[in-house]
Parts: sequence; structure tokens; C-alpha cells
Amino acid sequence: MDKQVLFKLGYGLYVLTVSGGKDNGCIINTVMQVTDDPVRVIVAVNKNNLTHDILQYTKAFNISVLTEQSSFELYRHFGYQSGKDVEKFQNYENCARSENGIFYITAGTNAYLSGRVTESLDCGTHTLFLADVVEAQVLGDGKSVTYENYHAHIKPQPKEESKKTGWRCKVCGYIYEGEELPADFICPLCKHGAVDFEPL
Repeated sequence: MDKQVLFKLGYGLYVLTVSGGKDNGCIINTVMQVTDDPVRVIVAVNKNNLTHDILQYTKAFNISVLTEQSSFELYRHFGYQSGKDVEKFQNYENCARSENGIFYITAGTNAYLSGRVTESLDCGTHTLFLADVVEAQVLGDGKSVTYENYHAHIKPQPKEESKKTGWRCKVCGYIYEGEELPADFICPLCKHGAVDFEPL
């Protein structure tokens, strides 16, 4: 076990993977070390996905620690699609199996660890799983991703709609499109003049 993996954990995003019935995975945002000897971690998993259900049964998982080089496609693949509808690892080549037989993601990750669940706690929308770390390996020196980095550089930014130029009638709301409003313009709806218009 390479304990340097624990330094890769932080306020970031991870792929949790499980195996049982069919391989599955999901994005989680809570992986915290709680004891050093033995090495134990807590993971929080949303109940509203198949990965959670498999983990409750099998009690074993892998955590892939994502980096700033992770692609948005990876987040979309594991975070936005339900494993009930999509086979998560079908045609997904960027992964390998650890000693426990569970996939971990190799592209866009700097480390992975394997856990064996010892206790679980129902916390409403999520379940907290306490687990002994049984395997840990550093894969690279890339910086672990943070929420700030994810939102600034990975998640596609919404396209800004081009702001319309024009004038709005303060009386009825009619919109005149154009840079300049003619001084003698009359609103075709309420018949008020240009003095009753304001720029958009």
C-alpha cells in the first residue's frame, strides 16, 4: 500500500466503482481518511443510483482520484447516466482491474484505492460507508481536481446569448429592434411616441 495516495485526497471529485451483477460506477465528492492505523476512509454515496445498491451488497469498491486533466466526458459518463439504463464499462477502455477485481479509471486520475466496507450509516439522501483501505497506488503526479477547477476549466460554460439591441415601449412593452429609434417613431400597438420608449 502506498500511503501517498492519501495525500491525493482532498476537496475534489472521484469515481467510485463497484462490481457485482454488473460493473458500475458513479461520481462522488466525499472521500475522507478517518484513521491511520489501520487506514480507514469514509465515502458518501447518493442512494439514488445503482452503484449505491451494489456497494451495499458487495461491500467492496475502488476510488479513482480525478485530476485537473480529467475530461468532461468522464464526468458525463459516470455522473449523468444511470447504471440502471447504461452499462458503464461497455466500450469504455480507460480502465484496469485492481487486485480486488474491480475496475478503476486510468485516464485523468492520479491514484486509486480499494476499500472493504466495515460499517454504514443511513444519512437520508446518502449513505456513509466506513471502509478499511486494502490497496492503494499512485498513478501519476497530476493535481487532484477541485470544485473550483472543475467549474472553471472542465465543465462546459453556458453559451451567452447575444444581447439584443433595441427599444421597449414603457406603456405596452412593444420592442423595436435597432440601434437607433427614430425621433418620430409611433408604437404600432399603443400609438405612443418615441418619448415613451427605453433602451433594452
